[in-house]
Amino acid sequence: MRTDLLATPEHAPLHRGRGGCCRIWESGPSSGRHPIAIIPHEDPIGRGPTNYMIHADLSDRQDGWREQLWTRQLTDGTFEVACLPFFTYGICYRDVVTTDSNHLLTRIVRKSGHRTLRVALVVEHADRDEVHELLHGKAVDVGLPHEWLQGTYLAVDLSPGTDEASFVEALEPLAQAGALHWEIDS
Repeated sequence: MRTDLLATPEHAPLHRGRGGCCRIWESGPSSGRHPIAIIPHEDPIGRGPTNYMIHADLSDRQDGWREQLWTRQLTDGTFEVACLPFFTYGICYRDVVTTDSNHLLTRIVRKSGHRTLRVALVVEHADRDEVHELLHGKAVDVGLPHEWLQGTYLAVDLSPGTDEASFVEALEPLAQAGALHWEIDS
């Protein structure tokens, strides 16, 4: 079941960080427009010397917001996603996408077969820092590539054939205790 992790009120506002895990870039209002906030990926799993940045529009869920996606340029307007989208649904690692002239994602050309397991820690939960450390250790132990956003949002790559059961087993009791919300997107 999909949960809109961006809009769930008990999650951390995207401008509050933990230990500098990332920053949110905001532009001020100009000509009466809503400010634009860009959610970056500071440590994408597919970082390379020739990465190219594109944006995914998140305005349908948070007015004026975009997620910055790291990609590899394949052709003039075709890109392979090189990060784990935190909030952009339907796009996963290594999917091939196209953009418009403003570098905004327009469509998916080819799905990679990867899935993204997303976790949002509940900010007010008393054990949030311990939950962060537990999940980080679990992802490392089982060898799942992952990215964190502000120490509160976690995206985990599930490549084709990956059995996520052991990771999900760690999530379920934490979700039932109200410490986090999670979902898998493909």
